[in-house]
Amino acid sequence: MAKKGLMLCIAAVMVLACHFSLSAQSKKASKEVELRWASIWVGADSKAVTVGQLVEEFNAANAGKIKVVIEPQPDYNAYEQKVRTSLAAGTAPADIFTIKLNPTTAEFYNSKLLMDFTKAFDSTWKATFDAGMVKQSTIGKQLKSLPFETAILPMWYNMDLLAKAGFTAPPKTIDELWTLCDKLKAQNIYPSSQMTGDTNAWTSMIWFSHFAVSLGGPDVWVKPFTDPVFVEAANLTKRMITDYSTPDAVGLGAGGSGGHFLAGRTAIFSNGPWYAGRADLAATPFFKNITIAGLPAAGKTTNYMISRMQANICAAASKDKAKEAATIEFLKFLTSPSNVKRIAEASGAMFAVKTDAKPANHLQTQFIQLANAVSVTAPDFEAPYGSEATLEFTQMLGGLALGKISANDFVKAVGQVIERD
Repeated sequence: MAKKGLMLCIAAVMVLACHFSLSAQSKKASKEVELRWASIWVGADSKAVTVGQLVEEFNAANAGKIKVVIEPQPDYNAYEQKVRTSLAAGTAPADIFTIKLNPTTAEFYNSKLLMDFTKAFDSTWKATFDAGMVKQSTIGKQLKSLPFETAILPMWYNMDLLAKAGFTAPPKTIDELWTLCDKLKAQNIYPSSQMTGDTNAWTSMIWFSHFAVSLGGPDVWVKPFTDPVFVEAANLTKRMITDYSTPDAVGLGAGGSGGHFLAGRTAIFSNGPWYAGRADLAATPFFKNITIAGLPAAGKTTNYMISRMQANICAAASKDKAKEAATIEFLKFLTSPSNVKRIAEASGAMFAVKTDAKPANHLQTQFIQLANAVSVTAPDFEAPYGSEATLEFTQMLGGLALGKISANDFVKAVGQVIERD
């Protein structure tokens, strides 16, 4: 009897051990996958609210399985530097993050840090994206970033201020532009928002890009940067900064440049469609009287527009199959046409995902109409040259505006960095 009781005890212990082992394995198998997303679409960004809602909805639908945690990156310039520094150091900045795809960031396609979406990007998923953007994002037969936010970069005209200078429509020729600027100055109105600060001199870089493309054509960026076209574009940009902008333009950042326009201090502003969804813009007294249009041609190329891939989505490569699958599941959710439509309608931003989004305001309508109307598009300066050349452009632009260097010195210095890279 004692032996039989002992055997029963051993059997019971084995059953319990097996039960706890299976239970532990079950818990391990069902462990929630956490995905960290370093997101720039937070804070005052026009996409922030909708993106936050989508993450909450995804987490609720996948409770206990997948949880996406947004790590806010409200400072765009600091974030871009963080991404480049992190990847260069051999680590991904987060499980999910975005990049501006240019020659600098394209180098990271050669590393093993980024997930290659090629196999997961089946025909159904692929069909929802703009084919041209997918092609641009495929390098060496690898799709290591998904094209997401796109943009055209036109001019924004405060027609209330233009009316004070006697203009009822944006200028159509370069001579009309100079006349407008002079008349605005005569009314004590700063004609444009310019800047030479941050890492890309954003608004002034857009003006430079417009001048260069109009003077040299849509393929202008293949020319040596010492070409006379770029010298002329530099001189025209300098003129806008020194003669037709605010006194603080040298060293000013994007917040200051945009702030002047929002405050009604400047008449012409340059930015992308995402700005159209800002609440502080909608609160301005001149919101309904903003016209989106191109910059008058400075050269032979007319009816053109500057465009760019603003943000491509990347994911960190992982040997954890569950994490990889969870990443793909979330990105399919985020980039689904129905969800992109929600972001587009709320923010005014443009995307590489095809949707039937309806413009939420007159500015969004104008962006769409303008994009459809132009016959020529070309990228801005940053797209073909990358981050280091753009930083040099920014640093040299301040010296150009202050008269410390000539336009020839400017293009030579920037050109040396382009050739070195």
